[in-house]
Amino acid sequence: MAVPDYQTLMLPVLKSAANGEVRVREVIQLLADELNLTEDERAETVPSGGKSLFSDRIHWAKTYMRKAGLVASKRRGYFEITQRGKDVLAAKPDRIDNELLSRFEEFSDFRGSSGKTAKKTTTAEQVTAPSTEQRTPDELIRAAHKEIDQALRQELLDRVLNAPPDFFERLVVNLLVGMGYGGSLENTGRTLGRTGDGGVDGVIDQDALGLDRVYIQAKRYQPGNTVGAGPVRDFFGSLDRFKAAKGLFVTTSTFTKDARETAKQLSKRIVLLDGDQLAGLMVRHDVGCRVEETLHLKRVDEDFFPD
Repeated sequence: MAVPDYQTLMLPVLKSAANGEVRVREVIQLLADELNLTEDERAETVPSGGKSLFSDRIHWAKTYMRKAGLVASKRRGYFEITQRGKDVLAAKPDRIDNELLSRFEEFSDFRGSSGKTAKKTTTAEQVTAPSTEQRTPDELIRAAHKEIDQALRQELLDRVLNAPPDFFERLVVNLLVGMGYGGSLENTGRTLGRTGDGGVDGVIDQDALGLDRVYIQAKRYQPGNTVGAGPVRDFFGSLDRFKAAKGLFVTTSTFTKDARETAKQLSKRIVLLDGDQLAGLMVRHDVGCRVEETLHLKRVDEDFFPD
């Protein structure tokens, strides 16, 4: 038999966590034994040759189910079933796949459309929406890249939320330095102490004398715990105490509409950065992630050939 695809593996992966938290590495070994994979199938790698094909598909099965809220990861290398996952197993499905996961709004959002929009799709929209068979290879590659990128962003946020609190403050400072703020100055960015910081978590010196500074407020909130206008006004007050002209307010969650309106109305320049924007900048500037593989897409050089 061939190595099962990642959707076929979803149900076995979920069942492996039915009794509590499990280690991903042990699940890979367990399912390889249960599926009677041969040594060659276990040793088969992805096209780049960097990792096991079976292991890669197990990870994607887990990732997709995490997007749908069936499993959760509270520490590195482990995952556990959620109440939603238990409810799905209780229904005794023959198979778990993307179609089943699309019933959950979180998964639909991850795949690029809200759950409400997906439910209201009309027959005409279904006809005009390109299927896998209708899209060109180039479109398929770009769509797959976008999906991988989105999964990476969520993974980065999960890691940040599971790290110690002071790690988030260091991360934001390191990201800004990586983006070029402070230029080539040594020790241009630093976090401030937990006590006596005046409501500011970090600072970036834009010049050697520290005459121009960017002050940072970092709030590590769980999804759904939005930042309102109050904390933004408090940060404004902190900037006033430091006689600062500009600041950056970063959160792992989101800002309310009132918070964004408040930031626009205040006399100091305050930029709000939510979790999705933060993860996007981390990916763009290789903070917390690195290039695993580069694919070169080549086309005919028309100038090489005669007319």
